[in-house]
Amino acid sequence: MIRSLLFVPGDSPRKFASALRTTADALILDLEDSVALPQKVQARQETLAMLRAPEAQTAKKALFVRVNALDTGLTLQDLAAVMPAAPFGIVLPKCSSGQDVTTLSHYLDAFEAAAGHTAGQTRILGIATETAASLFGLGSYAKVSPRLWGLMWGGEDLQASLGSTTNQVEGRWTDPYRVARSLCLAGAAAAGVEAIDTVATDIRNLEAVSSEAMAARRDGFTGKAVIHPSHVEPVNQAFTPTADEVTWAERVVRAFTEQPDAGVVQMDGKMVDKPHLRAAQRILSSKR
Repeated sequence: MIRSLLFVPGDSPRKFASALRTTADALILDLEDSVALPQKVQARQETLAMLRAPEAQTAKKALFVRVNALDTGLTLQDLAAVMPAAPFGIVLPKCSSGQDVTTLSHYLDAFEAAAGHTAGQTRILGIATETAASLFGLGSYAKVSPRLWGLMWGGEDLQASLGSTTNQVEGRWTDPYRVARSLCLAGAAAAGVEAIDTVATDIRNLEAVSSEAMAARRDGFTGKAVIHPSHVEPVNQAFTPTADEVTWAERVVRAFTEQPDAGVVQMDGKMVDKPHLRAAQRILSSKR
């Protein structure tokens, strides 16, 4: 289970080395927003070296690369640079619909074949709420590609697209952004992929990070992106099942195991059905 995904600038080996020492489940090496245009070529080389570093191979972290958006003309150059190192996944920004995932999947087919890698091994994580138009495509991701691993929502680029003066008031997302968050969650659930909550931008407010992460897990998100190493532990804690949750899940699974033909079982005077069983199985699969 991937609970925390820590962004790392693609041109900073120093920050990458520091990120490897954290307990983040995944790192996202960023070739997009973290890297100025004149530095893109160098950043690709740095990112390839980081992916291939021996310490990266032994860190037991999923390594993603965020490439530049399809409409920039830079995506193929990014992929050509990093795919020889076989990253766990590619993060696609400004993802407007399932068609963008299909396009990226075709690119990955070619790069994997050229590198002699196992076909289909590189996953795709789409950042799916960064433009106004993308909100209308969140129902289009089901069955577009077996590579699709997850959908992430984000509010910073969306703010520019909508023309909002702000996206939060007193630490709470305003209505347009809560809609984007909910649509992304529903879109991920409909597609049967991971739902990743956006980053918390107040670096020093760890209480807010924890609160956002707990609310995200409550609502159905499976992980959260982070932009600072200090955010990793609150996020990991929020997305790790409690002892009481594990105990409940074990009891539900045991009840259905003892009554394999039952559609509904009774537990503590309450009716428990197959959706509860699926929830229990998910808790147990994420147990650390």
